[in-house]
Amino acid sequence: MHLQAGQLDAVTMTNGDALVTSATGAQNVMILIDDYSNGNDMIVGAPGISTITDLKGKKIGIEIGFVEHLLLLNGLEKNGMTEKDVELVNVPTNETPQVLASGQVDAIGAWQPNAGQALEMVPGSKRIYSSADEPGLIYDVLAVTPSSLSQRRDDWIKVLKVWDMVVAYLNDEKTHDEAVSIMVARVGISPEKYQGFMEGTKILSTKEALAYAHKADGFKSIYGSSKIADDFNVANGVYPDPQPIDSYIDMSLMNEINE
Repeated sequence: MHLQAGQLDAVTMTNGDALVTSATGAQNVMILIDDYSNGNDMIVGAPGISTITDLKGKKIGIEIGFVEHLLLLNGLEKNGMTEKDVELVNVPTNETPQVLASGQVDAIGAWQPNAGQALEMVPGSKRIYSSADEPGLIYDVLAVTPSSLSQRRDDWIKVLKVWDMVVAYLNDEKTHDEAVSIMVARVGISPEKYQGFMEGTKILSTKEALAYAHKADGFKSIYGSSKIADDFNVANGVYPDPQPIDSYIDMSLMNEINE
């Protein structure tokens, strides 16, 4: 809403959400791949549910049309199943731990910290599938308005260079703990728990991100992943028409600072 109103120049969000935002009126261009989810998004099974195949005929609490729904479909497909093999119960992600604990469903789809809350609330529950099983299904990006990118391209290049400084500070053993302390102060959880969340996200420097910046099919490309997300969004009525994905991605700034 703030992006559409012209109150913001950029937003950090998933590549799928960037498509939704553009399709619904707030045009943006992805210029940086920050990271990809590497386990923080997951399907959590109730006690007795140990694998995706155990979900056949079972109820799954999930926010339909959101990225965990796409994660579930990916897991089902990899195990020779489809959405028709399960019963989806539309549940807001922040309510999934309580719904699993109540016994109303046999599994839930959620991201951290909700996924972790579910695992803590329900003894014997288990992560049965996650974004670590399909790296690249969920990329986080920096998405900028086309006008800001056009008018302030040099400034955005500086932002990307600062991002690389942040990643280096986080990865350096000498400053890692200080970096974590800065982040936990903002979210109010223990360093130990936050460290676990960090392990579920693969944070990328711009040089590392270039490995996913090429045009290709499949999840190992921001283009391929976004095409899959676009197909999913249209199929689930998130928006009516396929989007011009290439016009929403500009990896040239990352390339420029790594020449």
